[in-house]
Amino acid sequence: MPTEQRLASSKGGDAPDAVGSDTQRAAAQRTGWSVLRPLVLRLHFYAGVLVAPFLLVTAVTGLLYAGSFQAEKVIYAHELSVPAGERTLPLSRQVAAARKAHPEGKVAAVRPAPEPGHTTRVLLSDVPGVSAEHQLAVFVDPHTGSVRGALETYGATGALPMRTWLDDLHRNLHLGEGGRLYSELAASWLWVVAGGGLALWIGRKRTHRKLRALALPDRAATGRRRTLSWHGAVGVWAAVGLFFLSATGLTWSTYAGANIDEIRQSLGQATPTVSTAVAEDHAHHGGAGGMAGMPGMPGMDGKKGGASGGAASADVGIDKVLKAARAEGLSNPVEIGLPADSGSAYVVKQVQRSWPEKQDAVAVDPGTGKVTDVSRFADYPVLAKLTRYGIDLHTGTLFGIVNQIALAALALALIVLIVLGYRMWWQRRPTRAHALSFGRPIPRGAWRQTPLPVLIPLGLVVAVVGWAVPLLGISLAAFLVVDILLGVMARRRVPAPVD
Repeated sequence: MPTEQRLASSKGGDAPDAVGSDTQRAAAQRTGWSVLRPLVLRLHFYAGVLVAPFLLVTAVTGLLYAGSFQAEKVIYAHELSVPAGERTLPLSRQVAAARKAHPEGKVAAVRPAPEPGHTTRVLLSDVPGVSAEHQLAVFVDPHTGSVRGALETYGATGALPMRTWLDDLHRNLHLGEGGRLYSELAASWLWVVAGGGLALWIGRKRTHRKLRALALPDRAATGRRRTLSWHGAVGVWAAVGLFFLSATGLTWSTYAGANIDEIRQSLGQATPTVSTAVAEDHAHHGGAGGMAGMPGMPGMDGKKGGASGGAASADVGIDKVLKAARAEGLSNPVEIGLPADSGSAYVVKQVQRSWPEKQDAVAVDPGTGKVTDVSRFADYPVLAKLTRYGIDLHTGTLFGIVNQIALAALALALIVLIVLGYRMWWQRRPTRAHALSFGRPIPRGAWRQTPLPVLIPLGLVVAVVGWAVPLLGISLAAFLVVDILLGVMARRRVPAPVD
């Protein structure tokens, strides 16, 4: 029998008015946070239990990656550094030295030594045994032309084998494109779990009206309350960072990232690029064949034309291309990309991902050595700049070692939060049970208690977010379906009352 009917039968003729007033009073009390709290609590619980393993993997691999920048400097010190010299060889001679030692593949780009004591990187593509997504970096002493070694490299930051391996582990668990779903799922849920936990903690502590109760654990608490106190306090300190990691992680994810790119394109906030097209009268320069002083690599030995005895048009050479870029204000570090084909220009771009960002780029006609297009980072749209800053902050390059320490601290905080969350779940288990058992779940039915004026707008918001962040929407729908099925099964197991 429903509660209202039992109350009515026990209170006689005046009962309906009393029940009506109690119902109105309860409805008045269930407004604002009190309406949403059961939903948030159940969502936080199930997301924490089911999604936490993915978050734990991303936190552990992210922690390892944060330390890889400094480790890379030690492990590959021989290839990365040389004694500073008094003179620097022309870049074309450095490239020729690299090609003499490694004639395989083709030269795709060159990164001149950014400062004294550093090596020049000659980047080779289509090298047998090297992944198509990676390149072989040949390290050349800019003062002597000696080759210091060759290592596989990846990405705009020039990650070497150890950091590349950890990057792939963090990004896709070495499972290829399909493996990226795990990291996107983790990024999709991180802000939900962190936001829900923060709301629950603030709602629980708002009666204290003291910042200390929110930001510091209660040392006097014991048992599960002590665990909850530490879980909440650590979460408060880490919340902003976790929101940031979630948002920036989604910007270059597979599905949510594609939606974000579409939004930026529609708003005119895409990242600008330089045009590599050259005038028709220089479209047959032959520069697409390669680099200095090598067969099919015109303009790299200071001569006009290629190795085919003048069949190709003149290529001004990489040294003049770099000089033209310097005249446009492109200081180190830069990368010189070779023409992709006979109708394309050289592209010289700054590759500094630390503060202050250097992302200017120019296109240089290989036939004339003239700059044909310029892109300035200062002219980037706002969202393009924020995306660049966000990604570089997420990957630990924007503020160097300080950035990397902060990321490591965030990863450790997330690990602690997950461990404490599972500990609380364990502490909720029935202690009198003889068999092994897990913590009790949060009671279902919270959405049925939510008033329609709240539930309908909330459902619309969830639908929009689920479209924008597909893995969040799909997994949330799956959770709901499973939860409904479990509820139906539980009700069927309850024996019917005997009259």
